[in-house]
Amino acid sequence: MKYYVVDAFAERVFAGNPAGVCLPERPLDADTMQRIAAENNLSETAFVLRKAPGLYDLRWFTPKSEIDLCGHATLGAAYVISTFVDPGIEQMAFDTLSGRLGVRREGERLTLDFPSLPPRPVEVPPGAAEALGAGPLQAWLARDLVLLLPDEDTVAALQPDFTRLAALPGAGVIVTAPGRAGGEADFVSRCFFPKLGIPEDPVTGSAHSSLIPLWAERLGKTEMIARQLSARGGRLHCRLAGERVFIGGQAALYLEGEIRI
Repeated sequence: MKYYVVDAFAERVFAGNPAGVCLPERPLDADTMQRIAAENNLSETAFVLRKAPGLYDLRWFTPKSEIDLCGHATLGAAYVISTFVDPGIEQMAFDTLSGRLGVRREGERLTLDFPSLPPRPVEVPPGAAEALGAGPLQAWLARDLVLLLPDEDTVAALQPDFTRLAALPGAGVIVTAPGRAGGEADFVSRCFFPKLGIPEDPVTGSAHSSLIPLWAERLGKTEMIARQLSARGGRLHCRLAGERVFIGGQAALYLEGEIRI
């Protein structure tokens, strides 16, 4: 099958978050997809099956398990489809474990139409400060545990203990803070998923399903720029629209090849 690696939420290769995108010609069983994802050893591998022009089945696998929502691999899949499968298509729909998701291509930017998943306030879990090496100010929980830190510099400087992070609630741990005064970003984040075999995810679109409604309320605005402060880094154009969030970014093709099984 055709296989691509796309750097998502990136204007150039070696930035953003690399996603594997597989284009099987027939449905694959879950065990085979999991084995391929483990072999690829990227944070996520997407499997896209074309149903009709503009409509596709989409599943995502980490090296360890299938997940129900992934932003950067959806963006990577949309890039591959609009470039190689249905060239020039602008509107795409994906049937997924999280329902039908949309992606629109506008020039170089691809915008994800995802559900808004506002996190609920919780107490800061015991051990969170020791796991991070910094004391969280507040905590929320949706799919992932979201921890507020005082500023951008604290987020950037974290060197967490991944074993301790894996003991905290949630599928992953998201740390976030307001952007630096006068800087480009309204808010920043880093995302850790040691339970899924991903110590740090470079850019995490799905995390912004919770971060966008959280920061929209805190900042009093519905359109924002976000930056994920991993070593590779990434920029996300964010908008809250009721029960949906729109997450935009660019993509760069790194690899085109074939998988033989």
